[in-house]
Amino acid sequence: MGPTRPERIPLFPLNVVLLPGAALPLHIFEPRYREMVRECVESKTEFGLLLSLPKGIVRVGCTAEVMDVVKRYDDGRMDIVTVGRAPFRLVELLNPQAFEEETLLQGHIDYLDDRDRPVCQKTRRSLIELYEVCHTIIFDDYPRSIQNEVPEDLSYIVAGTLPMDLMWKQQVLELRSEADRQEWLVTYLREWAPHLHKEESLRQKAEGTAQELN
Repeated sequence: MGPTRPERIPLFPLNVVLLPGAALPLHIFEPRYREMVRECVESKTEFGLLLSLPKGIVRVGCTAEVMDVVKRYDDGRMDIVTVGRAPFRLVELLNPQAFEEETLLQGHIDYLDDRDRPVCQKTRRSLIELYEVCHTIIFDDYPRSIQNEVPEDLSYIVAGTLPMDLMWKQQVLELRSEADRQEWLVTYLREWAPHLHKEESLRQKAEGTAQELN
């Protein structure tokens, strides 16, 4: 059955964008979040992760399900693995004073559904090709095939795997159709790939110069 999804959930502001289906390991050390994790595990519920910026938190986030408590420390800290589940919009912050009191934030949220818009197969092929190029440059390793992934998950897999800028990744989370997300990612990766090529060429040149000097 999986976790229930109430409209009032605990919130965890963090300098991270979590996408549906993406795994996110976390080291939990603050008492308020240790208690939050315990309650989520016991009740099989999710908490909401929101990108935290210097000017405050964004309004669109993703719920996180605790998949495993990997390690518990004697002082109460814990290492956990979470997975992104459902995009949501923060409708109301129920206890804004929590920022100053350093207590657990609670929010009233609306879950966000995708609108139905057909995905262009040419765009899908372009996205897969660009993803493979960028992944190979960044990680020096050809990625596993994503040709057979569930069509509506492709954009989240690409954006969740590549180390994209946080605000660009946030834009992926906020778009409300897979077609829009794929088109947006193709535009982004087409601009990003040449920069990655240039950076890789400069790195190889620097390494070659260093070897000559040695």
